[in-house]
This record gives sequence, structure tokens and C-alpha cells, in this order.
Amino acid sequence: QVHVVESGGGLVQPGGSLRLSCAASGFSFSSSDMSWYRQAPGKERELVARISPGGGLTNYADSVKGRFTISRDNAKNTVYLQMNGLKPEDTAVYYCKAVSPLAIGWGQGTQVTVSS
Repeated sequence: QVHVVESGGGLVQPGGSLRLSCAASGFSFSSSDMSWYRQAPGKERELVARISPGGGLTNYADSVKGRFTISRDNAKNTVYLQMNGLKPEDTAVYYCKAVSPLAIGWGQGTQVTVSS
């Protein structure tokens, strides 16, 4: 079973920062691609950031490039999303996605609200 659990969401002022965490279990984390997606009400779920199994390759949505950083600690089976310079348009439920050698799993999501 591919199991991931997000945490770290909350309410933050525009320009502020949050660090999301995704704790993984039930699969070979170090062999898995990990991604963050987000979905705002009434909108399609979109890819925010992706990181390769060893952490050497990353990619980002244009809308977050330069503001967000994805990273992972394979010793802790955890992937992170550092979000800086947050904007109201970043408001969404953020989901962690694991692509393991055998299966794909999604977390339950964590709410990020950027508002003054």
C-alpha cells in the first residue's frame, strides 16, 4: 500500500511562508517519484512540483517557480514543499503524490489559505 500523509498547511498572510511535509510509508520511498499537486475550488488539480527519487531532478509549475522549493529526505521518508512569497492565488488544497515502482498513491490533502 502506498500511503502518504500531508501536514503543514494553514492560514498565512500574502508574502508569508509555509513548509508542507509529506510523510510516506508502505512502499520504497527512495525508489519513488514524489510530487505536490494543488486544487482550488472549482478548478482542475494541477502539478506544482516534482522531485526524482534521489532528489537530483526537480521541476515546477511556472506559477510557483522561484518561490517554491521541493525537497526530500529519504532517510526520513519525507518530502517537503517550502513555499515562500505566498500569494492569494496559491490558496488551494495541496496533495502529495507518490509514484512507486508498482503503484501510485495520493494523500488526503492539506489546506493552504493565503489571505490578509
